[in-house]
Amino acid sequence: MADGNAFDFTLSTIDGAPLPLGAFRGKPVLLVNTASFCGYTPQYAELEKLHQRFAKRGLVVLGVPSNDFGAQEPGTPAEIKDFCSTTYRVTFALAGKERVIGREAHPLYRWIESELGEAGVPRWNFHKYLIAPDGSLAGAWPSAVKPQAAEIVEEIERLLG
Repeated sequence: MADGNAFDFTLSTIDGAPLPLGAFRGKPVLLVNTASFCGYTPQYAELEKLHQRFAKRGLVVLGVPSNDFGAQEPGTPAEIKDFCSTTYRVTFALAGKERVIGREAHPLYRWIESELGEAGVPRWNFHKYLIAPDGSLAGAWPSAVKPQAAEIVEEIERLLG
């Protein structure tokens, strides 16, 4: 496990290639655990809007599909990718499906828990974490906080300068 930097971790892309978060060093990353069959699934559209609005300035939006809550992401990576692109026209980065809670959680999510404590663990799909350009955690918001909420946008703007 890394000792305090999100950029020390590697996920996989939705297509199965390595996705070292270190590739995003120097940029803010909005990390969101996602699911295709959740009441919060329409947040994909807002995440895409954030991506469209801020990508040229350096923001990385990264969806991490997870089946941990209510079995609301049962699909294969290909099904998830197809759903996101056809239903919500998602063009932001999608990781492969991961566990985000418990002992089997991806090491990145275990690191987040070690940084934020129990209160920082995702409670449901579409929990949002903002990783600062230096790899530290700059913010965390539960599912009910929409991606374009003022508190998230203001923190993104602050990190982008």
